[in-house]
Amino acid sequence: MSTTSLLVESLPALAQGAVLTVKFAVLSMFFGLIAGAVLALMGVSHSRTLNRLARVYVSVMRGTPLLVQIFVIYYGLPSFNISLDPTPAGVIALSANVAAYLSESMRGAILGIHQGQWLAAYSLGLSRRQTLRYVIAPQALRIAVPSLSNSLISLIKDTSLVSVITVTELLRSAQEVIASTYQPLPLYLAAAAVYWVLCQILELLQRWYERRLALPSRH
Repeated sequence: MSTTSLLVESLPALAQGAVLTVKFAVLSMFFGLIAGAVLALMGVSHSRTLNRLARVYVSVMRGTPLLVQIFVIYYGLPSFNISLDPTPAGVIALSANVAAYLSESMRGAILGIHQGQWLAAYSLGLSRRQTLRYVIAPQALRIAVPSLSNSLISLIKDTSLVSVITVTELLRSAQEVIASTYQPLPLYLAAAAVYWVLCQILELLQRWYERRLALPSRH
């Protein structure tokens, strides 16, 4: 069988795997951004307890391999009578992992705003919460977007790791086709090309959003 014929016949399986990869990435991005925002707020709060909890969480999640975290959630939690199907286990692991990186990007962006912005908002009678929401957050977002996007692009590639818990995403779809065709090189290259395209789409969205955020500064 020629390489072209092989890729054409494998296209439905790869496309199905790519759809599941996108599903995993979108869900993990959504929950990861929410968790990351909460961790970032904990990290900049005046509560030492919340600060320490956020730091410990970030340290653990960034200091251990994502693959180990996936194994702990999928194979380890049943020891505590918590059994998860592969899909939710994968989403939870990816979300929990990326949240640590996103939170540091957000926290760094918030801390990067000049202290005078806080003082000016307080002088206008705004509370800390209002200042953070209406003054600091919009400015911090402009700073954080490139770093956040890098973490989300990495997340697209990290979805390949959930194949180890029998999730038939893009990589596992390619492996299943390889098992029946015995032609690994073209199929692995095809899978790599799909990952690259997905990352390029996210990069284009990043640039569009950066331009959109920059528009008010032109006036």
